[in-house]
Amino acid sequence: MERRTIGTAALEVGAVGLGCMPMSWAYSGSRQRGDESLRTVHRALDRGVTLLDTADMYGPFTNELLVGRALKERRAEAFVSTKVGLLVGDQHIVANGRPGYVRRACDASLRRLQTDVIDLYQLHRADPEVPVEETWGAMAELVRAGKVRALGLCAVGVRGGRRTGARLYDGTLRQLERVQQVFPVSTVEAELSLWSAEALHALLPWCAAHGVGLLAAMPLGNGFLTGTLRPGEGFEPDDLRARHPRFTAEMMAANQPIVAGLRRVAGRHGEDVTPAQVALAWVLAQGPQVVPVPGTKRARWVMENAGAAALRLTARDLAELAELPAARGSWY
Repeated sequence: MERRTIGTAALEVGAVGLGCMPMSWAYSGSRQRGDESLRTVHRALDRGVTLLDTADMYGPFTNELLVGRALKERRAEAFVSTKVGLLVGDQHIVANGRPGYVRRACDASLRRLQTDVIDLYQLHRADPEVPVEETWGAMAELVRAGKVRALGLCAVGVRGGRRTGARLYDGTLRQLERVQQVFPVSTVEAELSLWSAEALHALLPWCAAHGVGLLAAMPLGNGFLTGTLRPGEGFEPDDLRARHPRFTAEMMAANQPIVAGLRRVAGRHGEDVTPAQVALAWVLAQGPQVVPVPGTKRARWVMENAGAAALRLTARDLAELAELPAARGSWY
């Protein structure tokens, strides 16, 4: 698979990553099976998908344990990204950016991942009670101690249609400027897909100007852009899409023209090309420092997603995709 070099630390990863979160967090719990997820990670590595993205809060902890089982045998083939800064409690999630906690959390992640170094350690959320410079400074100490190779920041946007454009990520841009003074940022992770493109205007210019990689989270629109979801099918109560304003039956029906456009473009490239591959190829086309990180728990989808790296969209394709209607949600 094509490789991309991202970030000031010259991180080399496959052009498409693997988001491991759905294997144990946020999506249909009844479909989460450890052995099948483990096979999925192995299949990803076989296909040249090197970036494995997880977090200590996913599960919590079980996602890192799962990735660690795969890394025990194949650490040299993987680029491991995990996150710190969020604690999962009973019906609530809180931020913790205290330096002492960061150090303990890193050691715990290393044990669960069965590795002696984390390739990319990301700050999941800044703690409003702790200056972000202090949290980032503790993370920088982990780099100097040899426990972490590089640092990244997860972007926080304001949803609801009340703020758009660059303003969506104003808070993240302020954080980036602050932490950059403490230790270099290698990556920013933010939602980026054909139906959530705000990061292109708000964050990508900053990343390009500073030599920082952009990890595109949810590049398949939480599964909608694959064309495999149908309006009215519903979701299990523990599935995040059950409460997502774009996944009501009405809004899923209203957003079908986006999937139809992906299908038209896919059809021009061959009968085996899928809407998901077109959606990922669109993300890849946004810049050499952009790496989509689609989440999945099935080996067949890993293979399909990896195939997007070889798909080259034409100027006509990109123009047609740019003309697709904006995604609608029940917040409007």
